[in-house]
Amino acid sequence: MKLQQLRYIWEVAHHDLNVSATAQSLYTSQPGISKQIRLLEEELGVEVFARSGKHLTHVTKAGEAILKSAGEILRKVEGIRQMAQEFSDPKRGSLSIATTHTQARYALPPVVAGFMKQYPDVEMHLHQGSPMQIAQMAAEGSVDFAIATEALELFNDLVMLPCYRWNRCILVPKTHPLAQLKKLSLEDVAKHPIVTYVFGFTGRSKLDDAFMQKGLVPQVVFTATDADVIKTYVRLGLGIGIVAHMAYDPAADSDLVALDASHLFDASITRIGIRRGTFVRGYMYDFIEQFAPHLTRERVIEACETVSRQDVDALFQDVELPVH
Repeated sequence: MKLQQLRYIWEVAHHDLNVSATAQSLYTSQPGISKQIRLLEEELGVEVFARSGKHLTHVTKAGEAILKSAGEILRKVEGIRQMAQEFSDPKRGSLSIATTHTQARYALPPVVAGFMKQYPDVEMHLHQGSPMQIAQMAAEGSVDFAIATEALELFNDLVMLPCYRWNRCILVPKTHPLAQLKKLSLEDVAKHPIVTYVFGFTGRSKLDDAFMQKGLVPQVVFTATDADVIKTYVRLGLGIGIVAHMAYDPAADSDLVALDASHLFDASITRIGIRRGTFVRGYMYDFIEQFAPHLTRERVIEACETVSRQDVDALFQDVELPVH
């Protein structure tokens, strides 16, 4: 059994069983990958992938168990490489982050800019997706960590570190009736068609919970994953927008009014998810602390050494999180 063979089956499984695409991503030949997979299966005495002719159709039961162990081995090997480089060249390497559009567009730019100035020899890779997708990437070890508000709690392998609290605002044109009210109520909001985030994105569950608790049914007429798209459709008159307050730019959005909605909805918490067992480079600790100053290296290390999610929460119960 060779490490290369384990990498091949892992990559094929994560390229939708497309051997050709896997070969392109690994800069090798399709026949070479197919041959090595066959040799591994012959050595193990089981098939990792079921086949129909020359095409792979699905991962077998045995293959699922083998791939899980292969992933753990590959992550250990990568950890050893990172460990060695931390000693040989501590300011050179790469940092891969999976996050949502809201974080990438509004929360991360100043942090990324400052980090890249401090570490010019570290390659930054930003992967955008749904909360579920990015949490999965972090849990599998294909990125160093994930930054999101939702879905991280669904993966037990992730240590979730609280970064900051945030809430929502209501976006309307300046002449909209809601802009004339001194203080909004959920009843006021429920009278108008709403343009907001897709369920599962950017704290959408908090919004739905608030209406449900009041016995109200919101008129959600349009949803999107991107706050900029939501603002576009508010401008078209499709409805009032409910977005993260950080997504409102007084200069760029001067034609819209941002009405405070923090009293209407519970605050949400954005977190960083790190897979347990991940070797965290020195510059990664620095990035985390620049993004969330209370997440010092000592606190991150302590959190990663905890046993349960409750233990992590206990570490930060007395920490006052910043508000965005």
